[in-house]
Amino acid sequence: MDDLAGFLRTRRSRVDPASAGIPVDSRRRVEGLRREEVAHLSGVSVDYYVRLEQGRATQPSEQVLDALARVLGLDETERGHLDRLARQRRRRAKAPGGRIRPELLRVLALIPDAPALIMNHRLDVLAGNRLARLLFGRPMPGLSIARHIFLEEAERGLYAQWEECTLDVVGHLRLAAGKHPEDPRLASLIGELAMGSERFRRLWARADVRARTHGRKIYRHPLVGLLELHQENFALPDESGMELLVLSAAPGSPAEDGLRLLAGLDADSGDARPAVEGRVAG
Repeated sequence: MDDLAGFLRTRRSRVDPASAGIPVDSRRRVEGLRREEVAHLSGVSVDYYVRLEQGRATQPSEQVLDALARVLGLDETERGHLDRLARQRRRRAKAPGGRIRPELLRVLALIPDAPALIMNHRLDVLAGNRLARLLFGRPMPGLSIARHIFLEEAERGLYAQWEECTLDVVGHLRLAAGKHPEDPRLASLIGELAMGSERFRRLWARADVRARTHGRKIYRHPLVGLLELHQENFALPDESGMELLVLSAAPGSPAEDGLRLLAGLDADSGDARPAVEGRVAG
């Protein structure tokens, strides 16, 4: 799903030669740096770097990875991704499980005033509270955020920053592919998205990685209008690959009023669904 060779090629193509101290003239036809230029700037042989990009060299040292990260201008997230790809073992690895502990559902129930949900590394929603269900307009377990954004055209209007959301999703899935290279369900999801979305194909080819831990999210809800919320992602322990995601509104903001109105509409409907929906571990 993801490999060191492809990542190096895409990063190399984005480095401005002039910023690396390499003279550029009008005859240059290469986008970014040449292989031999990366090798020279990194202090490794051209033959060794070529073998890295061809997938024929394994287990590069930390010194080599540090030098490549410096030359290619990698940020912290990209540097970690590079290390995982370089250390990737070709063996069958069990993917993280898909059920959550009852105690985590109780935590979700303690968050009544903000949409909150638990997702796995594939961006499958495993559990969500009442406001999360109302925000997305559907039951929480079984919702795939990636499919929702890329494949369900009717739902695209929910995301006021749709293009930015697509960047986040692809960057997240790239990271997940580096961490879980032997997850068949992740590979299947990536293939499905590539088949169904031209934008996904273009973004995936860029090999960008993103670790979105917090930031602004704006939703355009059909009943209560624009909701400008703040997203916080909390990684759950035990190497589960799961995250708790909470979308909060600033006190006294129109978004806070909108969430209160959304909760009130649900109460008026007489819906007797539980405060939290999720698949509990047995």
